[in-house]
Amino acid sequence: MDIGGTFTDVVVYDETGKRYRIGKYPTTPADLAEGVLEAVSSVVERPADISFLVHGTTQGLNSLLQRRGVRVLLLASAGARDVYQIARGPRTRMYDLHFRKPEPLVPRRDIAGIGGRLDASGAELEPLDERAVRTAATRYRDEGFGGIAVAYLFSHLNPAHELRTREILAEELGEDVALSLSHETANEWREYERTSSAVVESYIGPAVRTYLARLGKELARRGTSVPLHVMQSSGGMITAESARRRPLQTLLSGPVGGTMGGVALARAMARPNLIYVDMGGTSFDVSMVVDGKPDVAPEVRLDGLPMLMSAVNIHTVGAGGGSVAWVEAGGLRVGPRSAGARPGPACYGGGGEQATVTDANLVLGRIEPESFAGGRVTLRPEAAHEVVTEFGGALGMDTIAAAEGICAVANAKMAQAIRTITVARGIEPRDFGLVAFGGAGPMHAVFLARELGIREVVVPRFPGAFSAWGMLQTEIRRDLTEPYYRLDADVDGVELASRLVGLAERGLSALDSEGVPEAARRVEHAVDLRYAAQEYALTVPLTSADEPVRPEFLDVIATRFGKLHEQRHGHANPGAPVEFVALRTTVYGDLGKPDSERLATAEGEFPRTRRAVVFDGEAVESLIVQRADLLAGHAFQGPALVLEATATTVVPPGYGVRVDELGSLVIEETR
Repeated sequence: MDIGGTFTDVVVYDETGKRYRIGKYPTTPADLAEGVLEAVSSVVERPADISFLVHGTTQGLNSLLQRRGVRVLLLASAGARDVYQIARGPRTRMYDLHFRKPEPLVPRRDIAGIGGRLDASGAELEPLDERAVRTAATRYRDEGFGGIAVAYLFSHLNPAHELRTREILAEELGEDVALSLSHETANEWREYERTSSAVVESYIGPAVRTYLARLGKELARRGTSVPLHVMQSSGGMITAESARRRPLQTLLSGPVGGTMGGVALARAMARPNLIYVDMGGTSFDVSMVVDGKPDVAPEVRLDGLPMLMSAVNIHTVGAGGGSVAWVEAGGLRVGPRSAGARPGPACYGGGGEQATVTDANLVLGRIEPESFAGGRVTLRPEAAHEVVTEFGGALGMDTIAAAEGICAVANAKMAQAIRTITVARGIEPRDFGLVAFGGAGPMHAVFLARELGIREVVVPRFPGAFSAWGMLQTEIRRDLTEPYYRLDADVDGVELASRLVGLAERGLSALDSEGVPEAARRVEHAVDLRYAAQEYALTVPLTSADEPVRPEFLDVIATRFGKLHEQRHGHANPGAPVEFVALRTTVYGDLGKPDSERLATAEGEFPRTRRAVVFDGEAVESLIVQRADLLAGHAFQGPALVLEATATTVVPPGYGVRVDELGSLVIEETR
């Protein structure tokens, strides 16, 4: 189950018939659980028959981006209470004269300085001021706070003061207080980022916990007996009970489903390097699978706020089907504001009065009004024509030119988002294939590929619900981190291996509560390295926990780090001292995955009709094809529209389409 800005998607795999079914229901912003439950009801007659359930929630992300979280009281080390307010110095938009640092979630007046201090090795210099903690608890109770974040200096090295603070707060406020300790939320160095992580978790925590509790209770009331699983930002999943304890891990829960579906698709297609674009009604998300694995980063930044957690590297811009077109200084702009689900684009007939990308595509004939969203929404072409005509008039453009202009600006914005996650990191997009999904992704994919020089576009089955499909392809995942500061010359391989084994044991034991059989568990290790005197590190994978014991380990790991450094930054410094910063261990638990459904081989032609569709300012006679009529081996030439319940694929002139055995549409330039 995946909540989008416009629709909530459900994908069901029938274990007896070996078939997939999909369902959609308009997202219900006022109560997201209502849309999820209605979407499930549309495709599952008996909830008691469900044997496995996984959900990608946007509850925490919405709370953060819309600044609708709870009021948080931050407990910080006395004398360093301004760490969170000071933040970092860099200007992320160097030439923007109006640049302002991101507004913190906690104002300075809501930060309490707590006495007690550890040194840089974690040794206690001053004991914790327990009276100050109790005073803070009284303030929390009296002033109507909704959450508490605790972030003391060097607590990642010695959590004793934070743990004692929790005991005191429990005595004063009870066990149910929404509390985040920085060493549990992000057990890493850099005090500002660690503090920010704890604050965000406290800020969104109550909303996430309330939502998951309500959804789980309602599913159980309807007869579902299996535990609810929730996607994590890292691309793995955990039970809803675990997610309630660590709500920060659910922040990117929805978008990562598409990336994990991409991992499964890359494996099935034997294409290890793919770029994924997910265009829905509100946003456009870009991610990558490199060498068959998702691109996972140890830190994520949202709304300008950093969080230390393993997360799939997803770049998001405000460009979706509902993105509103507007005029600025005589120029055409699109997004980031969206018409959303309600009122939606003007063509929805829900009261929208401004031209959107969906309205523009409808004017160009690239959407079938009667079959949009599987027939659940009947579009009004006259309303789209009216708002696009009015918008074009403000720019001195006719209706068709305005509609193509809106699409072109949206495409340029999305292409730049792809460059941000590829070219800006030394990756050539032309060496990758482009996989498009989301309700609007297949409509724009070929135009994006053309702008970026990508030769092949793939549209998987069920593109409008691909993120939900991807959630069925993932596994339980737990990430553990431990500080480890050593110059390479000072590393004791035996000690390092022992630390990694300890992390693995902690992670594997955590899988007991997730219901993972021992035979279905595996472990991966990595270390964070940097050149001595550098500030930021790169995560370097290890082959096993005992690799550090080998005599050649330091030379091998330095070479591995040098290659990654050159790939990421364009240079390396062989022979320079390397510094270890942190140890990372990830444990996985495989609960099983659905079998791939393969299409029958085509033995003849498929039904088709024709009508005019606008390309490059001209109405061109184009094929209209129902995707349900296509079998493996079918092929045809554009211009064409491929229609299905969850999306429309637009194939411009000069491109050909073939259907592979997985049912994917493979689109390539033919001229």
